Amino acid sequence: MYELKVILGENEYPLKIKENIINDAQSFFSKMDADMDKGWQMSKSWVENPSQFQRCQIAADRLFTSIHLNKKETAIMMAAYIINQMPTVKIIDIDTTGNMSETSFS
Repeated sequence: MYELKVILGENEYPLKIKENIINDAQSFFSKMDADMDKGWQMSKSWVENPSQFQRCQIAADRLFTSIHLNKKETAIMMAAYIINQMPTVKIIDIDTTGNMSETSFS
């Protein structure tokens, strides 16, 4: 079981992600990577080939949207993607001002 703290401005959301979700979602993660391989609009900048860190920032932006829209399944999948890419992450501090490059992980 992975436990994450997601910080959105003044609010914190604890997320628990089961290991089997990460293991079972590898094809989903591959599809996400294939989509990002085409380049991605990161706030005001187009990124031709997002790095691993930038891909996690993109997933964190989608995590933010999922939490905002109360889409729990999507939120779990975005968190699972980040854990899959960065297994030691414990805290995701998501920028809520529209600049996803300011999102940080620790």
